[in-house]
Amino acid sequence: MRHPIAARASALALALLLSTPALAAGTEPGARSSDSGLTGVVNVNSATAEELALLPGVGPAKAQAIIRYRTEHGAFKRVEDLNQVKGIGDKEMERIRPHVALEGKTTAQPAK
Repeated sequence: MRHPIAARASALALALLLSTPALAAGTEPGARSSDSGLTGVVNVNSATAEELALLPGVGPAKAQAIIRYRTEHGAFKRVEDLNQVKGIGDKEMERIRPHVALEGKTTAQPAK
């Protein structure tokens, strides 16, 4: 049986490890990811296919899948709901999360 302190220390270490990528990616809407080449945000509830395609790793097919899902299921209520779109998994979510908004204007532009 593990010692209670060791179990808590392991849980804390795991929590810190899992939170590090989110902190590195930036959690502020509109945060600029150094490898994405994008500034601003894309409102996934109102964006056109062209605007959605500005998101890192989202091309025309995924943009259409997002629009199809939005049309069939209504507005996204949480950013995590994008995981329900075919072709968007955890890795994609990690890349696009800093640039996704659920309300307001789409302000995304390629970085200069």
